Amino acid sequence: MASSVQNQGSISYLTQREAAEVDETLMGPLGFSVDQLMELAGLSVATSINEVYKPSEYNRVLAICGPGNNGGDGLVAARHLYHFGYKPFVCYPKRTQKPLYSGLVTQLESLSIPFLSVDELPMDLSKDFDILVDAMFGFSFHGAPRPPFDDLIKKLINLHYYEQAQRKPPVIVSVDIPSGWHVEEGDVGGDGIKPDMLVSLTAPKLCAKKFSGPHHFLGGRFVPPAIAEKYKLQLPQYPGISMCVRIGKPPQIDISSLRENYISPEFLEEQVEADPLDQFRKWFDDAMAANLKEPNAMALSTTGKDGKPSSRMVLLKGVDKDGFVWFTNYESQKARQLSENPHAALLFYWDGLNRQVRVEGSVEKVSDEESEQYFHSRPRGSQLGAIVSKQSTVIPGRHVLHQQYKELEEKYSKESLIPKPKYWGGYRLKPERFEFWQGQPSRLHDRLEYSPQETDGKRVWKIVRLAP
Repeated sequence: MASSVQNQGSISYLTQREAAEVDETLMGPLGFSVDQLMELAGLSVATSINEVYKPSEYNRVLAICGPGNNGGDGLVAARHLYHFGYKPFVCYPKRTQKPLYSGLVTQLESLSIPFLSVDELPMDLSKDFDILVDAMFGFSFHGAPRPPFDDLIKKLINLHYYEQAQRKPPVIVSVDIPSGWHVEEGDVGGDGIKPDMLVSLTAPKLCAKKFSGPHHFLGGRFVPPAIAEKYKLQLPQYPGISMCVRIGKPPQIDISSLRENYISPEFLEEQVEADPLDQFRKWFDDAMAANLKEPNAMALSTTGKDGKPSSRMVLLKGVDKDGFVWFTNYESQKARQLSENPHAALLFYWDGLNRQVRVEGSVEKVSDEESEQYFHSRPRGSQLGAIVSKQSTVIPGRHVLHQQYKELEEKYSKESLIPKPKYWGGYRLKPERFEFWQGQPSRLHDRLEYSPQETDGKRVWKIVRLAP
């Protein structure tokens, strides 16, 4: 669930009183229950963590939960983190005996998530945990923390000294308010918890302006318009179906340090299909079953007579014994290049499976009948869009597209069939080479190449392994 960056200066911040009033309104006239809000908040925390700290590198999580709603958010987050592939532990020293909280404990125990007492915690948290979730106190907390939370907060503060001693400490993720901070004034003494990530809920509280860590997220995608209007809240748009959104700029990262150590099953010659189209279908079915976004998206690379390559993403719309089919504008750049050089390369990349497939071959147009049939299978809006777009030509602005679309919508409003434009249709790539790639640890990737050869007068596919 990808998050997007929102300008920190354009976001509203709540006082302690406003935060309390918002909660009262949500759970009063707007009909939310505390368990609903807690579930959404905990899920937001877990998804925010997963945005930055992947379980392959940050697997062991300790959620330190207080007795109130903030602690409940931490318990819910621990459950979701378990299902996301992390190994959570919970420290919940002052349990609340209300049914809601008892139920959350039962849910965690049913997953065999260990509960640790304060005495069972190691002196040095950095040896046993990669992530510490600070879910002790929320925005309603007043006064000084009491035992055992005062000592737990000191444990988190002391992690700062491990970093100074060049020892890698676990990252700290604070839920809504870093425990021990003043809700509005922040870390007043300057010697409080220094979280690496702050997950604000509903809307950031004033103390979040003092947060200087690298990762600030907003979660709790449940604020109705009535609340936003009443408190004049400026809240970011959540992208797609994401439960969290980043606030402010992400930290500067050395691009050369970005790397992924792939963990995959071995991809062996004796396991593959003899026909590469059958192997492609097998992997494509895996991508579909994994619920990857647009598994039929593929990079199409073409060159014209000048030899200069260009690439773009298109969507596969058919694959059979004759090859791979996609549809486009016959007056586009790709079409002009294909008319000059009818050869192309396709690349499928399935990140969630650590797989990619390369296909190279000659290209020809599909029949008019095939293009006509597919065109009329598309949504009506897509048919109109294909007519409106003179692909790859310069236009004065987006308003031109909207105006032409509106005119066409009116023109064909009483007609059931929209005629396919002559300049729109499909292409088919006839494969002459395949490569199947499977990511492996230490860059020792699997690469199996299929190339055609004649054997006893028959065309068969030769399979060889390529060095990674």
